[in-house]
Amino acid sequence: MLVELVTELFQPIIMAKIINEGVMEQDVNTVLFWGSIMLSFSFIALIAGIFNTIYASHASQSFALDLRKGLFAKVQSLSYSQFSLFSAGSLMTRLTNDIQQLQNTLFMSLRIMVRAPLLIIGGLVMAFFVHFQLALLLAVVVPFLFCILVILFTKGSKSFQKVQQKLDWVNTVMGENLAGMKLVRAYVKKDHETERFEQASKELSKKTASVLQFMEVTLPALLLIMNITIVGILWFGSQQMDLGTANVGEVVAVVNYATRITAALSIFSFIITAFSRAKASASRVEEILHIPIGMVDYKTTASVKNLQGSVTFENVSFSYNENETKILKNISFRLQAGQTMAILGATGSGKTSLLNLIPRLFDVEEGTVYIDDIDVRQYKQEELRQKIGIVPQNPLLFTGTIKENILWGNQQATDEEIIKACADAQIFDTIQKLPNQLQTLIGQKGVNLSGGQRQRLAIARALVRKPKILLFDDSTSALDLQTEHKLLEALKMYDTTTIMVTQKVSTATKADYILLLDSGEKIAEGTHTYLKENSPLYQAILQSQAKEGSQAYALEGTN
Repeated sequence: MLVELVTELFQPIIMAKIINEGVMEQDVNTVLFWGSIMLSFSFIALIAGIFNTIYASHASQSFALDLRKGLFAKVQSLSYSQFSLFSAGSLMTRLTNDIQQLQNTLFMSLRIMVRAPLLIIGGLVMAFFVHFQLALLLAVVVPFLFCILVILFTKGSKSFQKVQQKLDWVNTVMGENLAGMKLVRAYVKKDHETERFEQASKELSKKTASVLQFMEVTLPALLLIMNITIVGILWFGSQQMDLGTANVGEVVAVVNYATRITAALSIFSFIITAFSRAKASASRVEEILHIPIGMVDYKTTASVKNLQGSVTFENVSFSYNENETKILKNISFRLQAGQTMAILGATGSGKTSLLNLIPRLFDVEEGTVYIDDIDVRQYKQEELRQKIGIVPQNPLLFTGTIKENILWGNQQATDEEIIKACADAQIFDTIQKLPNQLQTLIGQKGVNLSGGQRQRLAIARALVRKPKILLFDDSTSALDLQTEHKLLEALKMYDTTTIMVTQKVSTATKADYILLLDSGEKIAEGTHTYLKENSPLYQAILQSQAKEGSQAYALEGTN
């Protein structure tokens, strides 16, 4: 870039020599001599420009790759509470559009953005070498224009920050629509969603257009001022020529420098727009990168090598955000390794929140969660979670084959282990009936599978880990009683501690230990027999589900 710049700055001086020593003196040899030098300089500038483009492209693409990897890794490291601060649409925009803006800006910086201001400064300096008085006109005008550009950059950055926020909203609306396409069609909300997307797009388009119009309107004003300056140089130069203090070549050279500075200033309007957008994007990317790690590993960590799987809660209280109502309030219980616990409770009673504390997806607010009588915060998070299998309430399957989805739980699992996990999860017979069996492709989020099939694949994914602690978050809700019974019988063969959130008393009766929650508080605990005799709430649940079951049976008989 510097080679290209230097050759460009010397060309007006060579042109002045051609005019003064060649054209004015009618010396063809001088014209040819300096003309060949100018041609050589142009060829050198061409080669330098080509290499500049190659290296600028490589640097900007590599920068974007590194930044995208770093940003994605940081998003992956965020705690659940930190992750919830950003919408999926906003994170998507930052990982794609914002990084693209930074990549383009870096490329243009290495290609033209640094060259433009250096061309202006170099042009001014060279103009003074050619003719001091004529260069003074440029020295007065250019700093004034530069101040205008600085003001534009400041205002443009703030405006483009709002543009990116509008883009966030467009991505959010689009993502929600695509994720809920089945619901949109079922409720016949196509027109409503189309209108919502069009409204978000119009807001983005309107805001972007207004900012670009504000930025672009300055270019004609800058060019007008510079063209007036060039006219002034010509007028003042003609006077200096009459007085004999300047010659034609010097006037042409200074005008040439003024023309190049004008071209650089016209590029500056584009540069300011690009830098303003990049500054807005950089602050958004930086916001994610500078988030402090929410949950860190202690310096002294316990080993999970011989983990047995006992789970103890001691006076645990928890809320997702400070100054909010506690989701869990003073919860205590102890579950021995290898036992099965069922958690019953109404919606919003804190069942899922309790499960999330065991693999330390969140940290407790008060009290302590122990695994093998060791505070979970003493374990390395990654090692602890490797020993835990989780089946969420709404299982998520990834685009790929059935086998790839199961291997997601344990990349080292053998085919025999995969088949066993599928058989125990009561999904193997279903897989065998598919055309490509384990190699059958699953659509995004398992769209081509039923709810029960998705749940059982998610269970197989957890079982193939051979976890010491197995967490089910109402993960058998889509299974019939016979399939669920076979699953629970198969789980007895695993050396694992199982905790199941469930709404079915039939499931809870098969557990060694039952915990009743209501509004985040422990209402009762014990075996099915104990609770049936001593807990009014458990008795009410039994009666309610027995009544529902008899009504369902009667209805089935009527049908």
